[in-house]
Amino acid sequence: MVAQSRPGTLRRQEAIQGLLLVSPWIAGLVIFIVGPVLASLYLSFTDYNVLRPPRFVGIQNYVTAFTADQLFPIAINRTVTYVILVVPTVILGSLGLALLLNRGVPGTSLFRTVFFMPSLVPVVASAILWVWIFQPQVGLLNYLLRLIGIQGPAWLGSSSTALPSLVLVTFWGSVGGTTMIIFLAGLQGVPAELYDAAAIDGAGNWRKFWHVTLPMLSPTMLFNVVLGIIGAFQVFSIAYVATNGGPAYATWFYVYYLFQQGFNFYHMGYAAAMAWIFLVLVLAFTYLQVRWSQHWVYYEGGERNE
Repeated sequence: MVAQSRPGTLRRQEAIQGLLLVSPWIAGLVIFIVGPVLASLYLSFTDYNVLRPPRFVGIQNYVTAFTADQLFPIAINRTVTYVILVVPTVILGSLGLALLLNRGVPGTSLFRTVFFMPSLVPVVASAILWVWIFQPQVGLLNYLLRLIGIQGPAWLGSSSTALPSLVLVTFWGSVGGTTMIIFLAGLQGVPAELYDAAAIDGAGNWRKFWHVTLPMLSPTMLFNVVLGIIGAFQVFSIAYVATNGGPAYATWFYVYYLFQQGFNFYHMGYAAAMAWIFLVLVLAFTYLQVRWSQHWVYYEGGERNE
């Protein structure tokens, strides 16, 4: 009987030791992630301004967001516009750089480093740098334009150019970063035999790209698009540093507005409701992307993503 029970005792001891070893991580998860998430869910149904205890108001915060808050649809509109402008440009730019770097020309390692360096610059430092570049009177960009006889716009100071300017800043900092590296890894995973077979069939470079590279790269494309959209929806720092949501709400992004409601106006309950609306919005976009991917993502096993 002792010999039969000993393995079970050892397994229990190992399980207890394993739980003790991971207990700091579990405690951190509960205290710093699960706890605040559940607290924000509760606060989203309350009127809470930090100074007074939360007062339960049901779904009033959600109703206010969709029916009475005039800045809420502006924040949604500006954020979706930013996503539509940023994600395709970054994806296409990163893919183009990856294709160039995958050709194996001399100096490829140097070019990879040069292209990747802007993504290492902190967002705040990048925003401050570009604020100077975009400065209408003494900025570098308008100075270069004046040299060729062109009067540059106000850039970040104009409601018509502020959002495209931030898109340009994001493109500069993202196009050579992680997205390019992931595309490069995907390109290096495409079997050379497929290109040889296409060449035997008489396919040129364009047909090889369209019928071999893109299908084999489509899972990588889906991964980058999903992460790119999620990241673009969370845009905050660049608007906070460079434009403060202006001018005339031209860069009034959703997370920036959520920050204003929570930490400037102290409408913590309403900010929590906005956070949960944001979560549902991002989940919906992600779900639609994954569902739509079954029509264009190719997997090497011959099955599409169902």
